[in-house]
Amino acid sequence: MMSPTLVPTLSTNPGDTPIYRQIYDRFLAAIAQGNLQPGDRIPSARALAKELGVARGTVELAYSLLHAEGYVQPQGQAGTVITPGLLATSVGKTPPVEHTALSTGPTAPALLPFQMGIPALDAFPRKIWARLGARQLRATQTVDLSYPPVNGLPALRTAIAAHLQVARGIHCSPAQVFITAGYRESVSLIIQTLLKTSDQVWTENPCYPPTRELLQHAGLTDIPLSVDAQGMDIAKGLTLAPDAKAAIVTPAHQSPLSVTLSLPRRQSLLEWAEQQQSWIIEDDYDGEYRYISRPLPALKSLDRHGRVLYAGTFSKVLFPGIRLAYLVVPEALVSRFDAMSRILGNGSPALTQSIVSAFITEGHFARHIQRMRKLYGERRTATAAGLAKVLGKAMRIDPQPGGMHLIARLADRHSDTELAQRLRDNGLYAHALSRWFSGATYESGLLLGFTNIRSQDEAEELGQKIRTLL
Repeated sequence: MMSPTLVPTLSTNPGDTPIYRQIYDRFLAAIAQGNLQPGDRIPSARALAKELGVARGTVELAYSLLHAEGYVQPQGQAGTVITPGLLATSVGKTPPVEHTALSTGPTAPALLPFQMGIPALDAFPRKIWARLGARQLRATQTVDLSYPPVNGLPALRTAIAAHLQVARGIHCSPAQVFITAGYRESVSLIIQTLLKTSDQVWTENPCYPPTRELLQHAGLTDIPLSVDAQGMDIAKGLTLAPDAKAAIVTPAHQSPLSVTLSLPRRQSLLEWAEQQQSWIIEDDYDGEYRYISRPLPALKSLDRHGRVLYAGTFSKVLFPGIRLAYLVVPEALVSRFDAMSRILGNGSPALTQSIVSAFITEGHFARHIQRMRKLYGERRTATAAGLAKVLGKAMRIDPQPGGMHLIARLADRHSDTELAQRLRDNGLYAHALSRWFSGATYESGLLLGFTNIRSQDEAEELGQKIRTLL
C-alpha cells in the first residue's frame, strides 16, 4: 500500500530541493513518525514513479541513497523493506510534525474488571456464530456485495418484529423496524425526523450521559426530571414543561438506578404524550435481564395511540463490537423515517445483518438470552456477596431487580469521581454515579458491571484491590 506521506505533489520549482531528495526526505519522515515500521515493504521503484508522476530513475536514485544509509534493504523477489530492527530515533532530523493520538473512545481497549455495558463475552456462543457466518459467506451472491438497504435487510427486520412480539409484547410490522449502528444513531435519527431546535425534551435525572450530549448538540432543551423508587417523576414534568415535545425514558431498568417505571406513571406518561401530541423514546437497552421475576412488557406494548418509539440494541445482548441496533417507529411515521434514513443512513454491513437474522430465526437468540439471564443472576449474586464480604460497611451494594451493573454506595464522604479515577488508574473500571446527574443535586456511588466477574472468589480479590484504594 502506498504511504500517504509520499503521495502529495512534489515541488518542481527551480531552486527547490531535487525531486529524488524530496522522496528520500519523505521516507525518513514516515519512518520517524512511525508510519513506516521496520520490516514494512515499500513500493517498487516503478510503482512509486508511476504514482508520483516522475521518472523511474529519480525514484531509484532516492532508493539507492536510502539503502546506502541503511534505512532500507532489498530482499530479492520479496521486494524492498524498511531495515528490520531499525530504531526511529536513529533516523536523521525531519521537519517538525504535530502528533495527534488516535482516540480509543470512552472505554479502554482491553476488557477491564467491572466494565459496564459489556455482556459476558466468555459465554458468547462463538462456534455457532462462526458456523452461521461461514454459511452466510458461502451463500453470498453478487447482488449481496452491493450497498445494503439503508433501513436494514428485510430478513432481519422481519426477524426482529417477530421476536419483539413474543418477547416484549410489541406488535409491529417489519416496515416499522429500522436498523441502525447503535443507540446514538437511533436517537439522532429521531431528533432529525421529529424535533427542531429549542424543543424541550424530558430526560431522567440521572440518565445515560450521551443522551444529554445528543440533545445539547442538536440545540434541544433538556428538562431533567428526578427519579425515585417508581421511576421518572412524571408529575414534575407536567409542572416544569407540560409542552415538551418528547421524553426519553428507560422504563424497564432505569439507567443507571435500575428502578422500574411504575404502571401508574407509564399510564400518565402515555396520556401526556397523547394529549400533547408529543413523543416518547423508550430505550430498552437491557430489558431482557430481570432476575426477581419475568421481564416486564415494554412500554411500547401499552401504546395505543402511536406515540412511543422503541430503541433496542444487540450490543448488550450479543457483543458491543457488532455495532447493530434497531428502532421501532409508529406506523404513521414509517414514511417520514424512511425518507430521513435515506438522507442520513449508510446501512449496516449486510453480512452482519444476515448472520443476526439467522441467529434469531433459528432460535439461538432466544436460547442465548435465557442462558444469560440465568448466568447474570448468578454472577450478580456472587459479585455482590464477594464485595460485601471484603468491603463490609465501607461500601454498600444496592439491591436491584435486574440490569447488568451494580451500584456501590460509599459509606464515607469519598468523592466518587476521584475514587473512580483511582480505580481506572489501577486497572479497574468504574463510573462515578454523580457524573450521570444534572444540576446541583446528585447522589454518590460507583457503577460496577458484573457480567464478566465469574465467581465470588474473583469478586473478593477485586474487592481487596478496591479496599486499598479507598
